[in-house]
Amino acid sequence: MFKIAPRASTLFSTAPAGRFLLVAVALALGACNPATREIKPLRESCDDGDLAACNDLADRILRGDRVLQDRAYAAVLFQRACDGNVAQACDRLGQMYEMGTGLNRNGTRAAGLYEQACDGGEMEGCIHLGSQYQQDDSGVSEDLARAANLFEQACDGGALEGCIRLGVMNQRGDGGFQDLIEAASLFERACEGGLMVGCVQLGASYVTGEGVDQDLTRAASLYQQACDTDEMTGCLNLGDLHVTGQGVALDLDLAVALFQQGCDGRHGESCLRVGDLYATGSGVPRNLSRAASLFRRACFLGHREACGRR
Repeated sequence: MFKIAPRASTLFSTAPAGRFLLVAVALALGACNPATREIKPLRESCDDGDLAACNDLADRILRGDRVLQDRAYAAVLFQRACDGNVAQACDRLGQMYEMGTGLNRNGTRAAGLYEQACDGGEMEGCIHLGSQYQQDDSGVSEDLARAANLFEQACDGGALEGCIRLGVMNQRGDGGFQDLIEAASLFERACEGGLMVGCVQLGASYVTGEGVDQDLTRAASLYQQACDTDEMTGCLNLGDLHVTGQGVALDLDLAVALFQQGCDGRHGESCLRVGDLYATGSGVPRNLSRAASLFRRACFLGHREACGRR
């Protein structure tokens, strides 16, 4: 078992009192503003010992949602709620420690909080702890079998991202055992549950024939389903099929529209793809200036392959 983070009174004993006074004043002033009046009942409920309200208030303060943003004070409130067995608060505080959001980064403490959240029934905590076990430098030693068990627990508990993560492990053979049929089944479970990333993953399985019979038409349908619900990787993959005519009609005009849809949705690789079409004049008039602009946007959105393209 991991050591659980100490109570807020010891965790934040060095925090300036003025910081908390400022937040209290901001909350009080906010009650006069119709836009922030809904914060007052949360604060009062939290003060009266409603720890779920403390968790909700901490989330608002962390995001600066209609209240002065103060990450350190949000952490105090998350810790208070976590100490009172609000499992979601433990998970949120764990994320703050893992990412170094308002606190010194501490992967070991994050792992302890994730475990506490997972044990308390917060499936996101199981997923976050499982992700830590997939890497060595996260506060715990790499343990892929433990990661798989945690993802399975989350999946069975209704957190569909756990199904996706477990499916990817089965697909790649992480931990030394590959099961493509199980991977496809997990992707399908996530897709049917409404997580569109699962539809994209299942579509990719149908393209390659991994774990299912190859069926490009079925893949296109799954990509369309994802794209229609703003999962931009679905738009990208469907566009790729229209570029080659696999499972769908060869249609460069539609491919351009799909890539542009993905790019407008801040999907960097989609910007790169439509930029390539403008650079070559495929499906659109050749326009090097437009292509360069799209490459810059793709780079800005984090797609490194586009950086330096002109």
